[in-house]
Amino acid sequence: MSLATTALPLVPGTATRPARNRLRVVEGAPARRRRPRLAYAIIALSGAVAIAAAQMGISIAMTQGVYEEQALTQQVKALRYESQSLTQQLVGLSSPQYLAANASALGMVINEAPSYLRLSDGAILGSGEAAPWQSTVDAIGRGSVANSLVAAAPLVTAPDATIEGLPETPVAPTEAVVTGPPALSEGLPAPQTR
Repeated sequence: MSLATTALPLVPGTATRPARNRLRVVEGAPARRRRPRLAYAIIALSGAVAIAAAQMGISIAMTQGVYEEQALTQQVKALRYESQSLTQQLVGLSSPQYLAANASALGMVINEAPSYLRLSDGAILGSGEAAPWQSTVDAIGRGSVANSLVAAAPLVTAPDATIEGLPETPVAPTEAVVTGPPALSEGLPAPQTR
């Protein structure tokens, strides 16, 4: 027996049906495409434009806020510097040296033999004499270290006078004043020693 004559068992349902192609030709005209509605396109486009405009507005507002914050930070720094400067001036004007200079300018003197009043019985303790017209203590303290915070501060009695005294009238210099370092022609300058 040959193979060609031998019948193979049939799979149920395959022998009776003819084989079909899965692809087929479409007959007739293609279906018409529907036009998109114009309203939907306008709504989508206006929504995109509104989102972009809102994003730009928020970005501009945040940038403006950053500039305002920077300006306020600089203003706070300037006010801190001014506060420190005023605190230094207050410390200088409340120094004992400046208070003594103002007291001396007003004619107040230091009493070397103070007197005290006892409140319980009204008795005067001490010599009871008035202070002399001139003080033996130099209130301005010309022998002491100068206070640079109040060196230029005016005294109470004379706005032109300071602790250092009356301002001097500037004298025209007869020679030209050389400012700056000396010329280095022969090396570094050194003090002459013997």
